[in-house]
Amino acid sequence: MKGKMKNLSFLKEIKIGKRKVGINHPAYIVVDAGANFNNNLDTAKKLAYEAKKAGADVIKYQSFLAKKIVSARGFDSMELKGVHGSWDQSVEEVFKKAELPRKWHLELANYCKNIGIEFTSSPYDFEAVDLLDEIGVSFFKIGSGDITWHEMLRYIAKKNKPIALATGASTLAEVDEAIRVIEETGNKKLILLQCITNYPSKVESANLNVMKTYSQAFDILTGYSDHSPGDTVVLGSIALGGCFIEKHFTLNKKDTGPDHPHSMEPKELAEMIKKIRDLEKAMGSHRKIVVPEESETVIVQRRSLYANTDIKKGQKILKRNLSVLRPALGILPKFQKEIVGRIANKNIEKGSPIKWDYLK
Repeated sequence: MKGKMKNLSFLKEIKIGKRKVGINHPAYIVVDAGANFNNNLDTAKKLAYEAKKAGADVIKYQSFLAKKIVSARGFDSMELKGVHGSWDQSVEEVFKKAELPRKWHLELANYCKNIGIEFTSSPYDFEAVDLLDEIGVSFFKIGSGDITWHEMLRYIAKKNKPIALATGASTLAEVDEAIRVIEETGNKKLILLQCITNYPSKVESANLNVMKTYSQAFDILTGYSDHSPGDTVVLGSIALGGCFIEKHFTLNKKDTGPDHPHSMEPKELAEMIKKIRDLEKAMGSHRKIVVPEESETVIVQRRSLYANTDIKKGQKILKRNLSVLRPALGILPKFQKEIVGRIANKNIEKGSPIKWDYLK
């Protein structure tokens, strides 16, 4: 890596659409439709509607053309063992069927605007970047696979819109290089997303603590682009200060297509978002205080000093005259040494709490 990492100056609060994203703001929740629109415009709109209904901030699609993203010859020469090798068609054919037609983009964007959810898409070629910019997307999401395509990073960054950069299957050195490419354009609106690029990814591979590494190394906003089952990883990322969450979304996991099996259905998404919002409330403040609902328990759960015999006015108080009991209506036990040997200035009945104004 070149130079020192901590000389970067990315923003800690970013405006995306109508929302402020960053520390002390609710996490920005993006659902990725991927190829789950099943090559049907109405299904693409239905995904947006259900995402909005579940409480998501953004519905994200993917803007690619098969001929511009995959080499048929390259993939045909490989013996694929991962998810790409599980398909019963060639990689090129699968990508071709998953293309979101460019002519649909504006209609989808307008539909999303009408129902009150942000529209965006991950661009995978320069023309897609320009199209999305013209449509007026509020931010760009860059997938992990393009983190070493510096020309594309620079092209997107020069649009001067917020960027969420996924970092799956990357080394820290590669992440550092990508960040510097973006920074050199003058764009300071960057969110760095930890990610494991596998579909689905394993919970035990999530490496949530990498978010801490990013925060410390780059002094930057962080989040998580998640492909694991359930919501464990997402909730963990929120607890670590993540301000941006991405999760794949489908109407039916059993539909045919490459992205359906590792996506959340509407009910699951709504439940996850509720948990996120509950967790954000639970995170609370960094200040350790007695909260209002503890105003009684701070007394009933604690102990104070009580007289275990009758103590007469003028009598010296000895340790054997005292018991340490709940509730804390008198002097706290930590002051016991200070009151032993003091003189009672009034009669104190057995079982009564000892108070400061009872003593000389």
